[in-house]
Amino acid sequence: MALDFELKEYLSHLSRLVNVDCGSHTPDGIQRIADILTPMFENIGFTVIRHQPHPESGPCLEITNNPEADHYDVMLCGHMDTVFPVGTVAERPFSHDDKNAYGPGVTDMKSGLLSAWYALKSLSEEKRASLDIVMAINCDEEIGSVYSKEWLQSIAKKSTQVLVCEAARPSGNLIRARKGNAKYQLEFHGIASHAGSALAEGVSAIYELSRWSLAIKDMVNLDTGTTLNVGLIEGGMAVNVVPDYAKAMVDLRFWNNEEAEQVHQALVNMAENPFEAGARVTVTRQSFKPSMLPTSDTEALIQLVSKEAESLGIQYGWEDAGGGSDGNFTAAVGVPTLDGFGPMGAGFHSEKEYLILDSIKPRIELLVNVLEQL
Repeated sequence: MALDFELKEYLSHLSRLVNVDCGSHTPDGIQRIADILTPMFENIGFTVIRHQPHPESGPCLEITNNPEADHYDVMLCGHMDTVFPVGTVAERPFSHDDKNAYGPGVTDMKSGLLSAWYALKSLSEEKRASLDIVMAINCDEEIGSVYSKEWLQSIAKKSTQVLVCEAARPSGNLIRARKGNAKYQLEFHGIASHAGSALAEGVSAIYELSRWSLAIKDMVNLDTGTTLNVGLIEGGMAVNVVPDYAKAMVDLRFWNNEEAEQVHQALVNMAENPFEAGARVTVTRQSFKPSMLPTSDTEALIQLVSKEAESLGIQYGWEDAGGGSDGNFTAAVGVPTLDGFGPMGAGFHSEKEYLILDSIKPRIELLVNVLEQL
């Protein structure tokens, strides 16, 4: 069917969504995004149910054309939060030129949310009547969906397949697989002493951290794609004091979930056997996303999407992404999941973030056609 789309109207809606500071730890901003989206979906005939996963989080939205359904034919997925602090919108509000649109979260993922709305609005009446649809929009994807993960997975378990509306790549590629990831906080405790008169009485937390850093480097396996990075460190109070405390933050990425568990156990074992006599180490896994890997059912969905992309003459391909999304969680419960159904863009999590304007309408058409074929 012909898509009811005007770029000027789309950009007007998009500017309202982008021009709100709504970082993961800014619940008032996320609430404002929810307040914008709720009447938009209600006005096209969908029921919006608001959830509060945690007292300190923003809300999540469960949007469906059949609130009485026990099972959904398809689940769409997206998030309202960004990575940017309060004040970012004032510094660089929504803008656009002839080719691209800019602003905090313009591609990750305000355009994906808006395009999903356009796609649902454009479905044929026959398909709306025959297809049970749910869209889950959460509040904390950028911090690992720590509050909303169980809610997302509970909906996914009732769904036949999941389409995640994160951005397509500038090449046009969609995402068939994503690496898993985890974030670790390592805390090192030693014994403080004077570095001049009582050096031998001290136990250096920084020495312990340093030896851990080298051991973690040795855990990297580039052949299998299991990578670790000690990205942040802190410690010490004065140059003439043996430091009794240090901290490190570690990023873990992986394709193989079993290898990730092996890394986790290695870190736990290292904490039980410190390098420096008298040191003590605590390991805290702050977040974890299993890898998103395709199954035979996913491959069938890939064929359907590919056929529709080709029928529209859209440039596309499939790639395996190093970064995670909520698709990692939905795939982990065994539901076929594909990602990248938003418009094309790049520069995520930076001032360089941009949305490719010419990709907006074709990508909405692709999502509509895929939904019509399910």
